Amino acid sequence: MAQQADPPVEAPAADNPRTAARQRRLHWLWGPAFVAAIAYVDPGNVAANLTAGARYGYLLVWVLVVANLMAVLVQYLSAKTGLVTGRSLPELLGQRLRRGPRLLYWAQAELVAAATDLAEVLGGAIALQILFGVPLLWGGVIVGAVSMLLLTVQSRRGQRSFEFVVMGLLLVITIGFVAGLFVSDVAWGEAAAGLVPRFEGTESVLLAASMLGATVMPHAIYVHSALARDRHGDTGKAALGRLLRATRGDVLASMLVAGAVNIAMLLLAADSLRGVAGTDSIQGAHQAISNTLGPAVGALFGIGLLASGLASTSVGCYAGASIMAGLLKVRVPMLARRVVTLAPALVVLALGVDPTWALVLSQVLLSVGIPFALVPLVSLTGNREVMGEQANSLRLRIAAWTVVGLIVALNLALIVLTVAGIG
Repeated sequence: MAQQADPPVEAPAADNPRTAARQRRLHWLWGPAFVAAIAYVDPGNVAANLTAGARYGYLLVWVLVVANLMAVLVQYLSAKTGLVTGRSLPELLGQRLRRGPRLLYWAQAELVAAATDLAEVLGGAIALQILFGVPLLWGGVIVGAVSMLLLTVQSRRGQRSFEFVVMGLLLVITIGFVAGLFVSDVAWGEAAAGLVPRFEGTESVLLAASMLGATVMPHAIYVHSALARDRHGDTGKAALGRLLRATRGDVLASMLVAGAVNIAMLLLAADSLRGVAGTDSIQGAHQAISNTLGPAVGALFGIGLLASGLASTSVGCYAGASIMAGLLKVRVPMLARRVVTLAPALVVLALGVDPTWALVLSQVLLSVGIPFALVPLVSLTGNREVMGEQANSLRLRIAAWTVVGLIVALNLALIVLTVAGIG
């Protein structure tokens, strides 16, 4: 075989316009992970993190750090699935499951998606009440209507425009929830001590499971594979390696932002809300933040919460549509699905259920649903028949199955301790 000539030696990136342009184009491929990351800063996170910080101070900081590290691996594997196979995770499962198991799997996935949507609409409604005094039920209607407009952007202007809108909302969310740290007095020594894994009773385990369910989101696992596939389409072998490199950067950057926002919320609550009466609801927490840190910080918190609800409910609807299309091969118009999935949240608001507690419980349900998304994801991405030469390496398989084991163990501990507490 004739030996190929060595490629010409290029100048360093800083001095080579072609390399610099290629790097810029690589960044231009970012986007799908930032859309998926909205699931990691939704109103369920707000409720879980504020509750954890107000009740236990810095005790559960470690949960957010570990969960975010897990999320980096999980979301990369999800995006990798879509890029390598050209199919979303629900589509791959739909091809492999018989009708009965497929329907059961779809039912649990839809239940998880419904719990997600419940949290997101409730959070947006609470934000509108905080900012403008809008009754919760009407707030839910407004959030649903605005989310339909956001979905219209995706259906009419394409995914890239939708990504830009969602990324803009993510910026608002970040400013809204991080701003308070600049005027608060966080005990950084205690926060560092919170990196040591430990619990304080059954309720702290319940909150840890809630935080985990709010951070490693089942519907984000399903939808990221579809987002990556829909954004980049079918790719050749040469382009695939470049896309996977871009995806790693996309995931790392987006999860860094989401992780920072979540930790900021917990630190803010630990500093400003611990021991303060009436902080067992988001409304009460907002009032306490406004009283302690000033009305401007309180207003930014409310704006961040509103942006979180609007963006996350739109992404959640996208995820639900991907799940249904993949598992049932049924495509329902996105706006029609939005109307149907909005109903449970409006019912909860109309019945007067405590919205903050409903948010926390919805995150526990999400935590229980995580293994149903994770186990197939890790199994399929380690399968050479599915992924070819891009199948997970042994080291990556060990890391991924360790993540699955930790999540399942936390859920089993939650069940055991909760039952023991009731007994």
